[in-house]
Amino acid sequence: MSDLIIRRATPADAQALSTIGARTFTETFAHLYPPEDLAAFLATAYGMERTVADLNDPAKAAWLVETPAGEIVGHGLAGPCHLPHPDVTPDCGELERFYLLKAYQNGGVGGRLWREIMAWLEAPGPRDLWIGVWSENHGAQRFYGRQGFEKVGEYGFQVGSTVDHEFILKRPKGQVF
Repeated sequence: MSDLIIRRATPADAQALSTIGARTFTETFAHLYPPEDLAAFLATAYGMERTVADLNDPAKAAWLVETPAGEIVGHGLAGPCHLPHPDVTPDCGELERFYLLKAYQNGGVGGRLWREIMAWLEAPGPRDLWIGVWSENHGAQRFYGRQGFEKVGEYGFQVGSTVDHEFILKRPKGQVF
C-alpha cells in the first residue's frame, strides 16, 4: 500500500470527497442505523453543500487517499474544534474525519495520513487537539491513545433520530508522538 497517494483536496475534488465520505461512513457504521436515519445523516454530513463549504473554509483542510489508478479509498478532514467541551477554545484543532475503506486498513497508509493531518493541525504551533469517537469503536480509541489522546468527556452524536454515545478525546499542546 505504499503506492497509495495522499494529497490535499481542493474544491475541484468536492464530488470525490463527498462520495468517499459517504462510502466510508456507510461501510463503517451503516449497521447501527435505520436506513432513513443513515440517509438523512449522509445527505447532510456528506452532501455537496457541506463538502463544498468545508473545502472552501480557509480554517479547514481535507485530504484524499487514492490508488495510482485514481480510485479514492480514504479521506481526512481537520479544522477548528467544535466539540461540546468547556475547555475548547478558538485556538484548538480537531480531527473531524479519518477514514479508509476496510480493504486499505492496516497497511501503513493510515499512519501516513495521520502524520499529514497532525502536521497540518500543529503547523501554527503547539495547541490542544481534539477528537470525537464512537464509544464502541475500541480500535480507534486504542490508536488515538497511542497518539497521546485521552478521554475528557462524552456527548451525543446525532445520526438522523439516533443519538450515539461518543467520547471526547484531547491531546494537550506540546505533546509530540
